[in-house]
Amino acid sequence: MASDNLFGNIISHSKEYGYIFQSSEIYDGLSAVYDYGQYGAQLKKNIRDFWWKSMTQLHENIVGIDAAIFMHPTTWKASGHVDNFSDPMIDNKDSKKRYRVDHLIETYAETLAEPEAAALIAKMEQLLAADNFAGIKQLIDENKIKCSVSGTANWTDVRQFNLMFSTEFGAVSSDNPEDNIVYLRPETAQGIFVNFLNVQKSGRMKIPFGIAQTGKAFRNEIVARQFIFRMREFEQMEMQFFVRPGTELDWYAYWKETRMKWHQELGLPADKLRFHDHTKLAHYANAAVDVEYNFPFGWKELEGIHSRTDYDLRRHQEFSKKKMQYFDTEINQNYIPYVVETSVGLDRLFLTILSNSYHEEQVPTAEEGKMDTRTVLRIPAKVAPVKLAVLPLVKKEGLPEIAKELVNDCRLSFHCQYDEKDSIGKRYRRQDAIGTPFCVTVDHQTKEDGMVTIRNRDTLIQERIPVSSVKDFVNKSVA
Repeated sequence: MASDNLFGNIISHSKEYGYIFQSSEIYDGLSAVYDYGQYGAQLKKNIRDFWWKSMTQLHENIVGIDAAIFMHPTTWKASGHVDNFSDPMIDNKDSKKRYRVDHLIETYAETLAEPEAAALIAKMEQLLAADNFAGIKQLIDENKIKCSVSGTANWTDVRQFNLMFSTEFGAVSSDNPEDNIVYLRPETAQGIFVNFLNVQKSGRMKIPFGIAQTGKAFRNEIVARQFIFRMREFEQMEMQFFVRPGTELDWYAYWKETRMKWHQELGLPADKLRFHDHTKLAHYANAAVDVEYNFPFGWKELEGIHSRTDYDLRRHQEFSKKKMQYFDTEINQNYIPYVVETSVGLDRLFLTILSNSYHEEQVPTAEEGKMDTRTVLRIPAKVAPVKLAVLPLVKKEGLPEIAKELVNDCRLSFHCQYDEKDSIGKRYRRQDAIGTPFCVTVDHQTKEDGMVTIRNRDTLIQERIPVSSVKDFVNKSVA
């Protein structure tokens, strides 16, 4: 299946089976904003919980917080977002459409043969790394790259555009409107940094230690593309690990490998994951790498691991006039800790799991010699939104009662679903499309021997087990 068709099918499947809907769809939607449906919300929660447990429960020196979305505006001056959180943009003079220049050039490169495309991307990255906006404009002009709306190459100069959303805070008017301006946070990290001392002192934390957080962030992306890969409202899962200066690159290497293993533990195949070192480091970093996944639309960033030095704490100390230092009893010294960050987008990870799980395959039908297409989401059982579907073979003879009793017995342990509508084959297909790893069929024989048939979504193997063993069977399989 072609990549474009595959991705289109994933998007369609997500809506049809209650994973993702266009936000405000009845009003024609809002660009790059999406709602999570009944199964999507549960999958998202399961992924978030899996990350949270791995960080805060399985590491004795990492704790979690939940900082507010609104922060004092000076926070973003100190962090550098007011001055530096921007992307190079270009406008088409005829259509008035604005593009991020890297997206514009990347889209054009997709129309070229591989050697030419690679050379163009490499040239673009070199110019961006040097902040050579005139060179970028020349590159666009030389390649006669056109606007997708107007079809013309009538471009403005390249310039920076700040990505933060601003809003007014409070109802009291002021002579200076800027007095009431606050920003929707563009990342969750700063909520951790400003609470560094609060957590360290109240938790009696000793370096090295980490602070984790999940939550919404907001970026005014001009060109948001690839479904939920790049949105204006999204969720991050970040952990800032505070270390002694001089040890940060060792911890950077540790977290680099640890996070790659974590993605594989989640069920992502090693051959679809890779590291990509940054060619241009952010103003706060002395080392940075991305974990990339091979999406249907190519290799793209899934998670960033950054050695942020002491930039953030030092800047907050400078702007707040409050000391952001730690006294290390082992070396009898005060210092501002260095930080290693792991930052993964929850929505991107959600899309990664959907992309990796979606399969269309040919399976034999009951009619000899004929095949049927089975669409299945092979979502890892540990994060699947529904773990078990219980299906009475018929809607009579006491079978629904047995099935509902089993559902009630399992409900406190994991999400399960009762389904009695349509033939058993159609119900299997429906659960395959939802991504349910196990289906149990209650049949006439169940009334006699207390046994049910449990079916594995991925292998299609069916086996008879006691109805009393179903809950333990599923619990062990999804652990």
